[in-house]
Amino acid sequence: MNKELAHRVEIIAVGSELLTPHYQDTNSLYLTARLNDIGWTVSFKTIVGDDVRDLSSRVRQALRSTELVMISGGLGPTGDDVTREAVARALGRDLILQRDLLEQIRERFRRRRRVMPKANRRQAFVIRGAAVLPNPNGTAPGQLIRAGGKRIFLLPGPPHELKTICEASVWPELERERRRYLSRSVLKVTGLTESMVEDLISGLYPRTSDLGLTVLASPGQVEVHLLAASPAGQARARAELRRFQSRLLGRLKDYVFSAHGESLEQVVGALLREKKMTLAAAESCSGGLISHRLTNVPGSSDYFLEGVIAYSNAAKVGLLAVPREFIETHGAVSHQVGRAMALGVRKRARADIGLAVTGIAGPTGGTAEKPVGLVFTALSSAGVTEVEENLFLGTREQIKFQSAQKALDMVRRHLLSRAGARKRRSS
Repeated sequence: MNKELAHRVEIIAVGSELLTPHYQDTNSLYLTARLNDIGWTVSFKTIVGDDVRDLSSRVRQALRSTELVMISGGLGPTGDDVTREAVARALGRDLILQRDLLEQIRERFRRRRRVMPKANRRQAFVIRGAAVLPNPNGTAPGQLIRAGGKRIFLLPGPPHELKTICEASVWPELERERRRYLSRSVLKVTGLTESMVEDLISGLYPRTSDLGLTVLASPGQVEVHLLAASPAGQARARAELRRFQSRLLGRLKDYVFSAHGESLEQVVGALLREKKMTLAAAESCSGGLISHRLTNVPGSSDYFLEGVIAYSNAAKVGLLAVPREFIETHGAVSHQVGRAMALGVRKRARADIGLAVTGIAGPTGGTAEKPVGLVFTALSSAGVTEVEENLFLGTREQIKFQSAQKALDMVRRHLLSRAGARKRRSS
């Protein structure tokens, strides 16, 4: 086996309907997760329509590029179910009618007091040399074909049938021959763009297949996905991952808010509970998104006291005691108003921390002086007031999310800085 192909998988989803906007291939998500669990890496995912020539060509290419091919769909009884024929053509093998399988399909219909339609006879044809994988939930059995040191699994498209076959036949087969163990983690970063993250971790990209690093970006958050593989067991893979992760944390420092899958609101909530502190939020352009995210965390009533959506100027004045002259002189989207909102909501709720957001989410309402995406985030705590001016890009929804993300990160950093100051005083 070519070492470059070892552990590599291609998943092929068959069905012309999957090439339209009306249907999605969900089987590949399940297959990928379970394959990763037992040490395999999915290198390709392909969708192919109901065409024998196209699918046959794709199978031949997959066998050149990977060690394992998993095909879902196209095993039904109708004329557009072409997977058996296409894979047989790709391998240069015949399709053989398996009489005992045909009888099993007939018996399935008899149990339902029905006569088997002639079309179902097609499902009793097996590629020469294939092992049949029983399907207790349907009439389309799976098949396992070995060819040139490679394996091809043919699986039915309906998810409840595919999963049943995999749990009974596929995963035990692959688990018996497990040659490596995988460990994964995700570093969640905020406050940096994708290119800034790239600059910081430059030089740490692994040069061997035993380690993997992928950077995924979205507005307000960057995820660094890490992978470590080892043939020596799960504990060794986890140890390798910890070493790799430590090197990255040394570069990204406190821009990483989670290394264990938590959302930013979960991290902030845990810190507030740990410090026995409370929070209230005043939101304008974010429209309640901060409050929504915080209250999505179970137990958030321990630390989150109140959320005020002060969208209009009158609400800012009446609910948060923002001086009217601040709005008239500086505008609702300003450093002064953001500061006053944070102070006002803290006093209103008698909270330890007041958090505020005011800005222009767009797509209209911006000016040359105050463009769409201009957002002021503010935090007020005992003896501390912070206001930050931000310019976010994207759609209205993306700007709202980035505003909430920045505000929550201000709380995280404030709580961490308090902890750091306390530690320095005690040392």
